[in-house]
Amino acid sequence: MAAPLLQAEITIDAPVSKVWELVSDFGRMPDWSPQCRLMKPLGQVRPGTRTLNLNRRNKLMVWPTTCTITEVVPQQKLAFKVDVNRTVWSYELEPTASGGTRVIESRHAENGTTAVSNLLVKTLMGGVPSFEQELVDGMNVSLARIKAAAEQG
Repeated sequence: MAAPLLQAEITIDAPVSKVWELVSDFGRMPDWSPQCRLMKPLGQVRPGTRTLNLNRRNKLMVWPTTCTITEVVPQQKLAFKVDVNRTVWSYELEPTASGGTRVIESRHAENGTTAVSNLLVKTLMGGVPSFEQELVDGMNVSLARIKAAAEQG
């Protein structure tokens, strides 16, 4: 059974506006995520907009997904639901006292995931515990890459 919540966070020495510019640009998601190879919104980034995605694990496993954007609060929160498994991924941004940004990346599965998703994770991805650890590790990599990009200029 999927954990109800997976999370990682980081503090970035850049203003919220700069960090928002990076996380809300879905075309750059492959720059951040070690698993995402493509995330293309089919319209403006707003609630209800769908995205086409391509994911890769290791060198051989590649699979497409679609997502639906569920929440856009400029410079505060961006969330999208993975249609096939019903998990919701989000980025939440908060300004820090020093002028930086605290970013929390989350994967919500409070209502569980679909039977198909559970079966695929069990048979192809090494089981739920190891796959979820891989997801958290990926969140930490994504946040470190966003931090590096935001703090460059």
